[in-house]
Amino acid sequence: MPLFQPSPPATSRLTPRRGLPSFRRPVGPARRLAAAAGAVVLAVSATACQAIQPLQEPPERHDVTSAPIGDQQVREGGDLVMALSAEPDRLDPTTSSSLYTRYVMQTMCQKLYDLNADGELVPQLATGLPDVSDDGLTVTIPVRSGATFADGTPFNAEAVRVTLDRGLNLKGSGRKSELGPISAITTVDDTHVQITYKKPFAPVTAALADRAGMMLSPTALAQEGTSFGDHPVCVGPFKFVNRVPQTSITVERDPLYYDAGNVHLDTITYRIMTDSNIRAANLRSGDVNVADSISPQDVDALLKEDGIGVLQVGSLGYQGLTINMGNVDGVGKPPGTIDTPLAQQATIRKALSLSIDRKALVNTVFNSWYEPACSPIPASSPFASDLSAACPAFDPAAAKQLLQQAGVPVPYPITMQVSNTPDTLRYAQALQAAVAEGGFALTINPVEYSTLLDVQTRGDFDMLQLGWSGRVDPHGNMFNFLSTGGGNNYSGYSNPEVDALLSAASQSTDPDKRAELYGQVVEKVQADNPIIYLYRVRSLTAYTTNVAGVETFADGVVHLANAAFVDKKN
Repeated sequence: MPLFQPSPPATSRLTPRRGLPSFRRPVGPARRLAAAAGAVVLAVSATACQAIQPLQEPPERHDVTSAPIGDQQVREGGDLVMALSAEPDRLDPTTSSSLYTRYVMQTMCQKLYDLNADGELVPQLATGLPDVSDDGLTVTIPVRSGATFADGTPFNAEAVRVTLDRGLNLKGSGRKSELGPISAITTVDDTHVQITYKKPFAPVTAALADRAGMMLSPTALAQEGTSFGDHPVCVGPFKFVNRVPQTSITVERDPLYYDAGNVHLDTITYRIMTDSNIRAANLRSGDVNVADSISPQDVDALLKEDGIGVLQVGSLGYQGLTINMGNVDGVGKPPGTIDTPLAQQATIRKALSLSIDRKALVNTVFNSWYEPACSPIPASSPFASDLSAACPAFDPAAAKQLLQQAGVPVPYPITMQVSNTPDTLRYAQALQAAVAEGGFALTINPVEYSTLLDVQTRGDFDMLQLGWSGRVDPHGNMFNFLSTGGGNNYSGYSNPEVDALLSAASQSTDPDKRAELYGQVVEKVQADNPIIYLYRVRSLTAYTTNVAGVETFADGVVHLANAAFVDKKN
């Protein structure tokens, strides 16, 4: 079995330089996974190696989505610090692809619609749900009056039109395929905007509840152009102050915000702390007030500590392996040819999927806090079906047979790029051990998270492990990633049958029919395996209990807009 081989990334302050020992003693799969996960703890964690939990049914988890203010006394003002587990990419909703950017942008850039704690789509800068014509081609959205952008520009329907037009037409936009087949956007009056579609597009409301629906100041867009992300200006409780690369982003209360009376904090500073142990230590010391992505290695201890609370919620998204099948000129470009057996032969990709015991890996590496995933549709979705829930078998013997049929060397070598965080490396090492039994020699190449985002966009990889925070409508988890030329199709995957099914699903307003079509997509994707789905996280957000009003929902975003420092109840 190949050693873990860290190649030195450009900035790897928290990545250890030593390699991990190989495992030469023949052992069974569960024992092999436990040994691998333990080895990574030794290599990348500041704490001692901990015992790996036995493979058993995980305990039942219950969502905790908020730390309500309730009858606690609010202390107006104050500077809240949140530890971010990775650095956001450009603060431009039109081009961004990072979950961590969404954390920051949600305090500054409100959307037409939002997701609430129950997973429902609700108006935010819109004043009601869209009015859709009988033929599904005309969508009219009512928008707020009396709101103002942080630079003083009035918010109105024309600002909505300008923002959506940018999402459709800006070079490098990640929002174009999210918005659907739009033929025209027109301003009806100051409080109504109309979208005309070439074909019906059912996911429009869900799309406008994410980055595509974040409203941007037309004045700032005209002044900044493609540099908008350096000085973003939106409608929101807070406004941008500054950014220190690799270190922090600061926002401050916006006095022009239409609901400023319900904003309590003076500033929020997002500090980049990629090491989970450092985030936990800073919480305990009180140097940070909120921290995202608490490690499953730390969460059980934090739950028992006075002065610290933990929010937890299941995810709409997934973590998976993306295999480069045709991304030769960058994401969104027409797929090209990659002349490797892994890219060319579905048999090899299927063998890799058969080599992965998803449940054993999750239980072993993440102390049963996460759950296995086999598709981009979570079981909680109203669009879930038997086909979308079906999981590929774990059969390493069959995997080896497929590799032999493919006529490739066994073990078959693959280089996998991953982010250099301890939990990710722990999982990668366990995966390396697991797929060895199926006939694969996996080499792990860790890089900084922001670098990995660039790598997947350029197509400069054979295989990488990354995830998606998830959207309430399956279109947001699938179309961009799996349709030919999609804005997040990092694999360069192209299957006309999948394109047709995804298009048909987006045009239907019948939930049962959509669920059936998405299930058929999953069936075809599990045959082609451009993405091999692995697991779903639970969003684990910790906070000091002198802070309340923190929320996190199933889309994975931590909400701080109405957070406040509080005096504890008597």
